[in-house]
Amino acid sequence: MQSATELARSGLPTGMVAVHWRRRRPISWISLAAILVSLFSLLPLAFIIWVAVQTGWETVSALVFRPRVGELLVNTLLLVVLAVPICIVLSVALAWLTERSSLPGARLWAWLSVAPLAIPAFVHSYAWITLVPGLHGLWAGVLVSVVAYFPFLYLPVAAALRRLDPALEDAAAAVGLGPWRVFRRVVLPQLRLAICGGSLLVGLHLLAEYGLYVFIRFDTFTTAIVDQFQSTFNGPAANMLAAVLVTCCFVLLGIEVLVRGEERYARVGSGAARQQQRTRLGRATIPCLALPVVTALLALGVPFVTIGRWLVAGGADVWRLDEIGLALGQTLFLALAGALLATIAAMPMAWISIRAPGPLQRLLEGCNYIVGSLPGVVVALALVTITVRIALPLYQTLFTILVAYALMFLPRALISLRASIAQAPVELERAAASLGRSPLRALWSTTIRLSAPGAAAGMALVALGIMNELTATQMLAPNGTRTLAMAFWAHSGEIDYASAAPYALIMVAMSLPLTWLLYIQSKRMAGR
Repeated sequence: MQSATELARSGLPTGMVAVHWRRRRPISWISLAAILVSLFSLLPLAFIIWVAVQTGWETVSALVFRPRVGELLVNTLLLVVLAVPICIVLSVALAWLTERSSLPGARLWAWLSVAPLAIPAFVHSYAWITLVPGLHGLWAGVLVSVVAYFPFLYLPVAAALRRLDPALEDAAAAVGLGPWRVFRRVVLPQLRLAICGGSLLVGLHLLAEYGLYVFIRFDTFTTAIVDQFQSTFNGPAANMLAAVLVTCCFVLLGIEVLVRGEERYARVGSGAARQQQRTRLGRATIPCLALPVVTALLALGVPFVTIGRWLVAGGADVWRLDEIGLALGQTLFLALAGALLATIAAMPMAWISIRAPGPLQRLLEGCNYIVGSLPGVVVALALVTITVRIALPLYQTLFTILVAYALMFLPRALISLRASIAQAPVELERAAASLGRSPLRALWSTTIRLSAPGAAAGMALVALGIMNELTATQMLAPNGTRTLAMAFWAHSGEIDYASAAPYALIMVAMSLPLTWLLYIQSKRMAGR
């Protein structure tokens, strides 16, 4: 610390210099930690590029430009092109009915439109394939994908509708525009950001999903990568398929940026938007009510009825409490440990994104979001190859699987932490430093404690993802690991659907409270 003489020579008040000195060190250390985490998060992407370079252009071209890759590419593109628009139409229609119309039981239907998020996608597929054994191919994939993933679009669209100021719609109606033209020319443009963001989430999930499409025997890049890995143990073909899949992810990100555009729709001035009057449906009530009813039956009724039917058919014998208890304990341990690691890793980046924004911060934050767009199978494949070639003792260890979880779900923790840190006044942190506390103690006693609720929400989101994760866990988990998802997959793979039912029920039961929390949080954001 500077002496009193040096402070006097500086010509500045002693307290000011002391506070300035104390504010510099934590920024540099936290920035260094954020840089290290961001660089580490790029490891899977760097690995894919490195493998392509090491393999050589001739081998790469032979592996990439072949009929099988073309078939997988066509399947994947058709799946995205068909499923995403259907999700958009369904989600916008449901959001308008539950938020803007006089639909009977609107609150109930709004919650039921979010509830399918609690059911893992491969459980949706399990339910449908046991109900309709002949359900296979592209259209089966589109059907199950839509009922499993449309809530990712419904949530942001419904939230956006709640926040819109109806004054713009009133003005459009006053100049003679009919209800449909008002919606198309005034409301729909204001939903662009929500639709683009939700569509991107759905598209990335379609590219990354494995279990759903294995059940219905529909080949995509992800299913082919896992099959290639299991047959040749990470041969060059699996890596090149992963490279094509990563390229598809980046193309999807680019399309979302182009479609989203730079338009912004916001009111200028103070005040709050008044609540929108709900449109009376009149004679259209029954036909409009059919949409949420049918959607709930397909997205919730089929899984719950199927699980219940198999539980009844299996009787008490399927409740092997010792195996279920072991799987539940391992799942909870991995979920909590992975969520804690992801939250700790996201904290430096979340801090500088609020306290020290700038070009470096935007670059580092973008690195963290890039890994979030990569399918779990790509992350797992990279870590498998790295540990086998460079750090063999780390292969299939607890450390490796937790690192994979942290990389895959880092954006979930980052978003929640960033929002909570933004609500913690920086003046408290400065005041703690001026009272003589060390930089870390000042940070801990103010910002970290105030952001604890956001950190807890981020951990819950990460834990939910880990509990339902399948591909990376299968490829990286230590020998003897048997999570709920792995146990479900093992029994269903043996066509023992009755024994798989308890694991499906437990996964859904553990996910439902968090899904309810997401629904409540989306309403609070709109002041409801």
